[in-house]
Amino acid sequence: MKSLLRLTVVELKLYLREPIAVFFTLVYAPMLLLLFGFIWGNEPDPYYGGLGFIDLMLPAYIGLIIVNVGLMSVPIATAQDREKGILRRFFSTPASPAVYLFSNVFVYYLMSFAGMILLFLVGKFVFNVTFEGNIFSIFAGFTISALSFFAFGYMIASVSPTARTAQVAGMLLAFPMMFLSGATIPLEVFKDKVTTVSKFIPLTYVVNFMKGLWVGHSWSEHWLDILVILGLLVVGAAVSVKTFKWE
Repeated sequence: MKSLLRLTVVELKLYLREPIAVFFTLVYAPMLLLLFGFIWGNEPDPYYGGLGFIDLMLPAYIGLIIVNVGLMSVPIATAQDREKGILRRFFSTPASPAVYLFSNVFVYYLMSFAGMILLFLVGKFVFNVTFEGNIFSIFAGFTISALSFFAFGYMIASVSPTARTAQVAGMLLAFPMMFLSGATIPLEVFKDKVTTVSKFIPLTYVVNFMKGLWVGHSWSEHWLDILVILGLLVVGAAVSVKTFKWE
């Protein structure tokens, strides 16, 4: 237990020393919320079902945090640790590999959760955002969504021979997801061709799920979103276990 706690503290310090990772985890989504909020405001609009722009997009921006951590921070940092020999040295210690994995996942989750809290605080105190859901339901939905993309990120790291390859692969997957899933721009403003493409993007289901929970939908109303998210979690974890290399 002591080794787990010490490693978690070290991993957290290392994460906080990476300005790019911290920016995309804690600053990027609130910054976009402020930017588009000051442009569009948050007045109720029939076009958005009576919600304001920020009411609609704040839960969608949670997806931005998840995809940034899952598809960029996780694969890049993991591949770098392998390339530098850190994973090999750790694997040779008496500590269980599960200690390394759990501490990493916990730090990624903690930072993502902090980003979500910061996003909510900006929305609440700057734009008086409307929240009609259940806080525990949001927490649970965020948790399974984050873990599914973390598993996807470890899968990318597992099949990438170098950190540079993991970085390119993560960015190639993450950026189209951000802009075609409704996580950055509402899908309501896109034409049918784009919305059709969005159905093949995993982040779309995270965004739809979080938006639904935000306005008080039950989980049963989002069974397809949940199946896709859990499917991504299972596939990502299974492939990672089969292909993960410590050196």
